[in-house]
Amino acid sequence: MKIEQIYTGCLAQGAYYIVSNGEAAIVDPLRETKPYLDRLEKDQVKLKYIFETHFHADFVSGHVDLSQATGAAIVYGPTAKASFDCITANDGELFKVGDITIKVLHTPGHTMESSTFLLIDAQGKDHCIFSGDTLFLGDVGRPDLAQKAANMTQEALAGLLYESLLNKIMPLADDVIVYPAHGAGSACGKNMMTETVDSLGNQKLVNYALNQPDKESFIKAVTDGLLPPPGYFGMNVAMNKQGYTSFDQVLSNGTRALEVEAFEVAAEETGALILDTRDPDLFFRGYIPQSINIGLNGDFAPWVGALIVDVKQPILLVCNDGMQEEAVTRLSRVGFDQVIGYLSGGYEAWLKAGKIVDTVERISAQLFEQNFDDNDDLVFDIRRESEYTAEHVNNAINKPLSYINEWIKEIDPQKHFFMHCAGGYRSMIAASILQARGYRNFTEIAGGYKAIAETKVPKTDFVCPSKLLNI
Repeated sequence: MKIEQIYTGCLAQGAYYIVSNGEAAIVDPLRETKPYLDRLEKDQVKLKYIFETHFHADFVSGHVDLSQATGAAIVYGPTAKASFDCITANDGELFKVGDITIKVLHTPGHTMESSTFLLIDAQGKDHCIFSGDTLFLGDVGRPDLAQKAANMTQEALAGLLYESLLNKIMPLADDVIVYPAHGAGSACGKNMMTETVDSLGNQKLVNYALNQPDKESFIKAVTDGLLPPPGYFGMNVAMNKQGYTSFDQVLSNGTRALEVEAFEVAAEETGALILDTRDPDLFFRGYIPQSINIGLNGDFAPWVGALIVDVKQPILLVCNDGMQEEAVTRLSRVGFDQVIGYLSGGYEAWLKAGKIVDTVERISAQLFEQNFDDNDDLVFDIRRESEYTAEHVNNAINKPLSYINEWIKEIDPQKHFFMHCAGGYRSMIAASILQARGYRNFTEIAGGYKAIAETKVPKTDFVCPSKLLNI
């Protein structure tokens, strides 16, 4: 028996490849199927089942393409209703894969169809669980995503999740291994550990959700402090239920090279968003006007989903040489299938063609230190609230990037402000959005708070409530 965790850091997502005696199973595959097909060919095994723990909201799974490529059956837990052929398993149903057995444990709460798959080894011993979004390391799945579909409140779903954990997961032996669908950084939970594998026994000790004294306390604990889910989540659920354009077709469309003139025409005729995937350190020096910068060398796909929202938005790419396929692949993982091409030769080709360019006003932390007056200057700290609360520039106002589509409406275009994040990645995203919408009254700080922390700029770790008010 072989179990391989295939972890994708930018999505904080774990897929699982299981092999036993000439047969294989895959749990929660990502959109692109080639890595799995390559493994099957290398191991000379036949894919028998594709197990889906639930209809995912934060990424588009590769179940449909993978099933069509291999003939493997797609398996969901009870109550799942999909628009394609699949097995809707019963609670407790068993599936043989070589010498091992996969047992379906229906564990509703995160969603109604959510299921945990228990792997029983050839000797009949419970070996591990593929817990999906039911049980994370350090946390449990958020119970607010399926409210509309289930016609239930988040509190009612949290109550179901409590019963699922109490009756299906907690009775399992402490040495059972936990393989979750996500780790730290995913928007599907709020308190996940950085580790991606653990024993159930340790989770019983350290996971706050598994240590609540009663159901009422559990419901309060898991619903407290939930941030609004990203806007694209609902559209990803729909794609996972209804099916989607094949990844090969999406990749072919998105990697169509466009010369400068054709790129310009495509942008005008389609209303496509120009997405510049270069690093912030390159982008600020020069870019195509109206472009949005979300660098590939960061949490690219989650930020695209959080800020662009509409997965049907046509997109044109500006990439470093040879990175267009990577960009299209990552976009497809979160359902953005409407990439219509990329700029051949990248930004340098645009520059050589003599086209109009734009820049972002950026200064070093040292120059910020020399020019900053904490009694008069306005500073936007666009880090998460928890980062801001830990320590921030004196009198800075917290404006998390996730909510830019709301707070951008409150900006006085006549009043200058400085802006920073932790290291410069998020602040350049914000800068590009602000300038695309006509705001030029800001200066972005290179290196973010990490660089500012090395200066003598006045700082505080106490949040004055009045400073959290809208300006």
